[in-house]
Amino acid sequence: MTTEEKLQALKQRIKELLPAVSVEDVQFEGPAIVIYTEEPQRFLEDSSIVRNLAKELKKRISVRPSASLLKEPEEAVEVIKSVMPAEGGIKDIYFDTDKGEVIIEAEKPGICIGKQGSAVKEIARRIGWKPHVIRAPPIQSSIIRNIRRFLREESEFRREFLKKVGRRIFRDKIHSDVWLRVTALGGCREVGRNAFLLSTPETRVLIDCGVSVGSDIIPYLYVPEVSPLSDLDAVVLTHAHLDHSGLIPLLFKYGYDGPVYTTQPTRDLTALLLLDFLEVSSRDGGEVPYKASHIRDFVRHTIPLKYGEVTDIAPDIKLTLYNAGHILGSAIAHFHLGNGIYNIAFTGDIKYERTLLFEPAFNDFLRMEALVIESTYGGPEDIQPSRQEAEERLKDAIQRTIKRGGKVIIPAFAVGRSQEVMLALERMDLEVPVYLDGMIWEATAVHTAYPEYLNKELLRAIYQGENPFLSDIFVQVDDADKRKDVIEENEPSVILTTSGMLNGGPVLEYLKALAPDERNMLIFVGYQAEGTLGRRIQKGWKEIQFSAAGKIENVKINMEVVTIDGFSGHSDRKQLIEYVEGMRSPPSKVICVHGEGAKCISLASALHKRFGIETIAPHNLETVRFL
Repeated sequence: MTTEEKLQALKQRIKELLPAVSVEDVQFEGPAIVIYTEEPQRFLEDSSIVRNLAKELKKRISVRPSASLLKEPEEAVEVIKSVMPAEGGIKDIYFDTDKGEVIIEAEKPGICIGKQGSAVKEIARRIGWKPHVIRAPPIQSSIIRNIRRFLREESEFRREFLKKVGRRIFRDKIHSDVWLRVTALGGCREVGRNAFLLSTPETRVLIDCGVSVGSDIIPYLYVPEVSPLSDLDAVVLTHAHLDHSGLIPLLFKYGYDGPVYTTQPTRDLTALLLLDFLEVSSRDGGEVPYKASHIRDFVRHTIPLKYGEVTDIAPDIKLTLYNAGHILGSAIAHFHLGNGIYNIAFTGDIKYERTLLFEPAFNDFLRMEALVIESTYGGPEDIQPSRQEAEERLKDAIQRTIKRGGKVIIPAFAVGRSQEVMLALERMDLEVPVYLDGMIWEATAVHTAYPEYLNKELLRAIYQGENPFLSDIFVQVDDADKRKDVIEENEPSVILTTSGMLNGGPVLEYLKALAPDERNMLIFVGYQAEGTLGRRIQKGWKEIQFSAAGKIENVKINMEVVTIDGFSGHSDRKQLIEYVEGMRSPPSKVICVHGEGAKCISLASALHKRFGIETIAPHNLETVRFL
């Protein structure tokens, strides 16, 4: 049966199941079956219609109003403003053309929704678009605003793209045999350039495509298993950090034209980090691997998924993303092969502990045959202190520096560690300012735009108007003059700045100016990869070189250097073992990746001895067969 024949049969079946509802058209759009109707109100008033339909068809169902019902956005905005009360505090209105929705950001969503949803029902009736009212974020994000505008401009492309993806997903299977393999293209016995190819007789899916921090080594994208890139069915991105996302735009440069599945916060944070990566590469005179247009390709090809949504991404594979507890929007990618034949999950980076930001990584899978798990802290010595101990050590170090009149530099990743450290600093009742430099403020704005991805306690505080990210102790540094003032002022302060491994960014300016003064302190709160400046200083280097205007300048490291474990977004060895132990359905095979060679091997050995399961610490370019 051709895709068109399958679509016509599906349309007929839906009409049989919904005899009393107007069904104008049915389309495959991305991973969903989309029903276009002239009676969207019927579906709004009775949510069981879609629920029952999805249960019957065993597919994701989405309902859109017919195009003839949709008012032009400018006209629709006027209607919304006339219906919703001013005291609701509408901050922004934007249109999601993929879903036929209008999203309304308001300070008081309840007032805007109206009693028993009266206001949104009236709006839907008058403009056709389905209203979705959410709480307005307290900090506006420029990257989110730009992505919204861009996607609206790309609405025609998105419509055709989703149809193309849908037809590819719901195509007929060709092969009768069943097998599953994973090929390591990067990230094995190393930290960086994560990339794994999942292959079946029908499908090829790439999980992550990252850079190698501190070097120009890239994943093995030229090997036969992944070439040509245009033959890939899908890319799945676990989270935004560059060692997982940094080379995804390169895929589009070399011919990939398919979907990228990830969470919405990951899409936005990845765009932010990729643009910065491009700017830093260009500024430092390094090789620029792709253009800004390829980052835009990534954005317009992304299909965002929520945690827990079971989604068809190929004729024989369903994907579900679960909270990984690592950074905002980070996900464990769970793949369900065929009709329950096999289940495999890629953890990406995980934190199996409740932190100041997130709930612990999910591990309550109904079934799990194989697990690909990170091993960053998989060595026998990699036992981190509790978060409380880490906070106490950080507070003591800062107070010791303040007492002697010095400044504290804390290099941190803009996404994840910075926000975790911000929350810890906010709880310390410091009497000195905390300067935020680099992309930290913008990344924090993205966090406030997606509070539902934060832990319950933090979410409740934000909704009650007690947002710790808005504390008076935080001061944004947004230009070179302000940075110079921070360096030259004679008062103690804390400087939280990027990059986390000292391989670029404003932290180098602070380091160059403040390192010679023994009153100051440099505090590492995150992983320092081999080959980075951060790792060298951590190992005890007492002199570093900076180049400026064609001259080399040697800088003495007289400041105190301290490493405080416990703030990492990665689980330590104990938590990694507990993560596997706590699974409802223990895997029969575990693959240990994303760690230095000795750590991957050590964790694999420990898991085998503890649980009696098969474990492997593969090399790059190895292929493991699971089925």
